[in-house]
Amino acid sequence: MTYLLGVIGDPVSHSLSPVIHNMWIREHGLDASYEALRVERGDLGPALATLSERNALGFNITLPHKEDALALADEASDIARRIGAANTLIRREDGGWRAENTDAPGFVRSLMDAGIDVAGCRVTLLGAGGSARAVAISLTDLRADITIANRTRERAETLVRETGITADICSLEEGIATAATADLVVNTLSLGHSGESLVLPKASGQYFYDISYGKAAAATQKEALAKDWRPLDGLPMLVAQAAYSFEHWFGILPGTAEALERCRRLVEATA
Repeated sequence: MTYLLGVIGDPVSHSLSPVIHNMWIREHGLDASYEALRVERGDLGPALATLSERNALGFNITLPHKEDALALADEASDIARRIGAANTLIRREDGGWRAENTDAPGFVRSLMDAGIDVAGCRVTLLGAGGSARAVAISLTDLRADITIANRTRERAETLVRETGITADICSLEEGIATAATADLVVNTLSLGHSGESLVLPKASGQYFYDISYGKAAAATQKEALAKDWRPLDGLPMLVAQAAYSFEHWFGILPGTAEALERCRRLVEATA
């Protein structure tokens, strides 16, 4: 009996998740396949009903369905509810779905693997969208001192209120202008996907972490390096969150080093 897994989103053809998960499926000799599944906004419910007939074991969920995935689930983890979104669905034995969010632990794992301890550190978080919620909650749990910089102050205030975290709030312009006073800057803005970039101040070796990767992160990574930041991209977070999803489905936490190396090669080949 071959189990179906996949990543559901729109767009989704660019996703590296099938590469990652099918590698682990082969490595562990599992009878399963992982596919990229394009589902338009608003159609997640009917899609899950149809996919359930294909012996579906679980799915990763990406834009624009993360909030809908949480709403459609029959149960949800505490972290998914705190974030207000699910990036992983697990089929329950009695039917229905359990919602999880592995973005938060994936982000934490990427910091640990990079040797970054943010406890007591000043962190500037650029952006207040869905991805920023997982990052903000993770940083709070790690006892960082957070400032959220966003174009719209109201959206940042909503993030703070709905997640229950403590954070200072400022405009995006102010956050960028004062970024060098932080020990770490995390960029969750989607500028790179539309060809835009940031103009950063001169730093003195602090980390600049863009949760995007590949072409979407290339301009900010180049700018950060030119201004004496230590740039990091989101590939380690992508692979780490995938590993935690895999564990939810199969009870196996796979190694990430080989998957990360393969993803890095694929990204560099298309740069």
